[in-house]
Amino acid sequence: MPAAVLKSSQATSRLAGPLQPRSLTSRPPTAELRERSRAFTLIELLIVMGIIAILLVLLAPAFTTLKSAGDVTSAANTIKGVLDQARTYAMANNTYSWVGFYEEVVSTPSTNPPTPGTGRIVMSIVASKDGTMMYTAPLTSVVTLTPANLIQVGKLTKIDNVHLKTFAAGSGTAPADTFATRPAVGSTAAQIGDNAPPNPSLTFQYPVGSTAQYTFTKAVQFNPRGEAVIDNSNYTSTPVSEIGIQPTHGLTLSLTNNSAIQLTGMSGDVKIYRQ
Repeated sequence: MPAAVLKSSQATSRLAGPLQPRSLTSRPPTAELRERSRAFTLIELLIVMGIIAILLVLLAPAFTTLKSAGDVTSAANTIKGVLDQARTYAMANNTYSWVGFYEEVVSTPSTNPPTPGTGRIVMSIVASKDGTMMYTAPLTSVVTLTPANLIQVGKLTKIDNVHLKTFAAGSGTAPADTFATRPAVGSTAAQIGDNAPPNPSLTFQYPVGSTAQYTFTKAVQFNPRGEAVIDNSNYTSTPVSEIGIQPTHGLTLSLTNNSAIQLTGMSGDVKIYRQ
């Protein structure tokens, strides 16, 4: 290297001084400002939390209503399933079947004997072993179906937080596909709800053939052709029969989200109308 160039390089090195290592933690001031601008302040966090709390308070009743509607819809579908099972059994075995309805208090587990009350619907299906109707219509006194001539169909079904309810008849106006315009029921004798059981009535027990835990005095009967009739004193066929249910919160009755399960007498078809 020429001497002139070497001297110039040494002079530049002395002026610049020794090289210093760059700090790993040092950042440009602009980066720190940018990070601070992205953070939330305590006041902003408190405001967001307050808004969330207000929304939860406002939405809680809506969630409760939706849950109630879902509960009664599930209950109506369960009842429809039990009725369909009884009808299918009667037709498949050329016999008579009965679906009994009982309501007990929901605030305690089922007892033996049961505690009548509000909030838990109990259902049982029985059928005639030999295909006979096992009684003579019209009824002139209470008739208890002989346990030895009955067979239990399926298991006992229980639905909590639902009440049997007798509703005012629908208008039957077209289109008759809503709760208010559903087909009209002729009388309370063709309804199962919180109305008194028919007098005289047809009764049967659960379990069949042993000491009764439940005695059913409200029932739907299906004949071998699948025709349905509510347990009224004459057991006469009616165009429309109805089972009404109302949701409950414990022992408290709800005034909305009611359902009516209707059966057409000749065909035995089941349809649900929701309020």
